[in-house]
Amino acid sequence: MKILIVDDHTVVRDGIRRLVEALPVTEIGEAESPSTALAAFRKLRPDVTVLDINLKNGSGLDVLRRLRADDPKARIVVFSMYSDIVYAASARRDGALGYVSKSAPSDELLVAIEKALEDQPYVDSETAALMAENENARGSVADLTRRELQILHMLGDGKSLTEIAQGLGVAYKTIANTSTRMKEKLGVERTSDLVRFAIETKGGRMLDHGED
Repeated sequence: MKILIVDDHTVVRDGIRRLVEALPVTEIGEAESPSTALAAFRKLRPDVTVLDINLKNGSGLDVLRRLRADDPKARIVVFSMYSDIVYAASARRDGALGYVSKSAPSDELLVAIEKALEDQPYVDSETAALMAENENARGSVADLTRRELQILHMLGDGKSLTEIAQGLGVAYKTIANTSTRMKEKLGVERTSDLVRFAIETKGGRMLDHGED
């Protein structure tokens, strides 16, 4: 089994390397940036890629999309500092099989890797509980498009609809119409409810500006 580790911190890569050595691994590759991740992926052709969502020089979600575009069958486990249902939903929408928070017990990452080898999805227990709570309370963020997830994060950062439209370079009416669809999907009636939901589910950083 070959594993690729993409993380911009050497100490984290070393920790993951030591952890996955408990598995029947034949080769471990490493990359520290978006610019080196695709080259390392193409060279190693790993069975599973462990990908940090928060890279210094770019978005892990963007790297995820690039790897999946290069190989639609790529098995990717996102390793994130956030127990965040919006990030988890975004990663799953972009094709990640696993999502594990760095605050989760280390054995959960091993489980996610083993599940990925079987082409089975896995989300760490804390994030999964948050997702289940969200789904039980109202519509699920899993129903949102990538652009809607991005807008949700921007609302959570305190941006108004006007500021979001300006930041994304689109008409206010486009954002207003999108927010209406988001409210329908999430089961809320007012924009203030949508903002409150965004704050409750916010992981602390904005998603990259990929389109749906």
